[in-house]
Amino acid sequence: MTGPRRAPALLLAAVGTLPALLLGAPEARAVGAPCTFPAQPIAERPWSLQRVLLDRLWQETRGEEVTVAVIDSGVDTRNPQLAEAVPPGAGADVTGEEGGGPTVDPLGHGTRVAGIIAAREHPATGFVGLAPAAAILPIRQTDSEGNGDVAGLIQAIDLAVAQGADVINISQDTTEPLPDDSGLRAAVDRAVDRDVLIVASAGNEGADGRRRATYPAAYEGVLAVAASDRNNERASFSQSGEFVDIAAPGVDMVSTVPGGGQCVDHGTSFAAPFVSGVAALVRAEHPDWTAEQVSAHLRQTAERAVPGPDPYLGWGVVDPVRALTEDAGTPPDRPVPDEGPAPAPAPDVPALAEGETHADRDRRLGRLVLLSGAVLTAVLTGTALVLRDARRRRPAR
Repeated sequence: MTGPRRAPALLLAAVGTLPALLLGAPEARAVGAPCTFPAQPIAERPWSLQRVLLDRLWQETRGEEVTVAVIDSGVDTRNPQLAEAVPPGAGADVTGEEGGGPTVDPLGHGTRVAGIIAAREHPATGFVGLAPAAAILPIRQTDSEGNGDVAGLIQAIDLAVAQGADVINISQDTTEPLPDDSGLRAAVDRAVDRDVLIVASAGNEGADGRRRATYPAAYEGVLAVAASDRNNERASFSQSGEFVDIAAPGVDMVSTVPGGGQCVDHGTSFAAPFVSGVAALVRAEHPDWTAEQVSAHLRQTAERAVPGPDPYLGWGVVDPVRALTEDAGTPPDRPVPDEGPAPAPAPDVPALAEGETHADRDRRLGRLVLLSGAVLTAVLTGTALVLRDARRRRPAR
């Protein structure tokens, strides 16, 4: 269904201020591979999927009966890998743009995001979504010029919840901070109260090293995703901050484009749907788990080099297979730091013999001097007596 845009005055009244949204901008392209569309299929398996044992990942579920809302620039179902991912009539368009619709995507951004989550397998390519049986609910919130605002995002979140989303992916962020009592925060809270997991990109302005919060990623209840590279390190552009919850591959990411084929792109915009795809699998495998528990489980099972979170990768890089196969019962509502290995027992080393102290050495040398003096005195005395007796026995001349 298509929702008309309300008058700007009403939007201003609803949220007070309407900062623009960055739709994953700026997205840096892979050298030599501009993201134009339609495109030729990329035959190779992308690096981000080569490290995942897909057969093991899908042994229990492929994301059946789970709906992931993609609030973005639309999802083009002309791409054969997405034609069956979007149920007929699903989604909404809040841009009010003439000729629009949820499956219209002039930018290609939302189509790439959706592909990472739920693209179906295709013989012409090694690329596939992480949850290839999940349903995509496209909510077009960004127009053909790449413009979107907080009011539209609020409306999109509410529509996604109303249409039954289990997971909401938001690969965009605000250009300025928002107050904690903003309308966006209220929309996030409404979704959380309905047990919907919101996954949002952390932003691509991290190259300057400054830590800054972005929204909606920084709101409580939102799973904020940073981008990692092939070495499981933070991508140079990925925004850092205490709000970062988890990381996922976001460099040289292959995904679907409008009209057919794939292209290569990178940004936290494409790390977030990687996590959303894994979240869809976990929700399918554990339908009794709450969104909060799914979020905690993804963070708990992430691959990390430190016991707890850090401002760059959060709790670590998401591990899809571990998240699906490591089930220690009902997860907690919050992840807990790793205990680490037990301390090694103290080695059984024999006590070292104590050496001579300075005081002992001084006493020893003192005794040696005294003894040497006594011996010398005795020698001298004895020599003198011998010489005297010898003179007495010498005959007179």
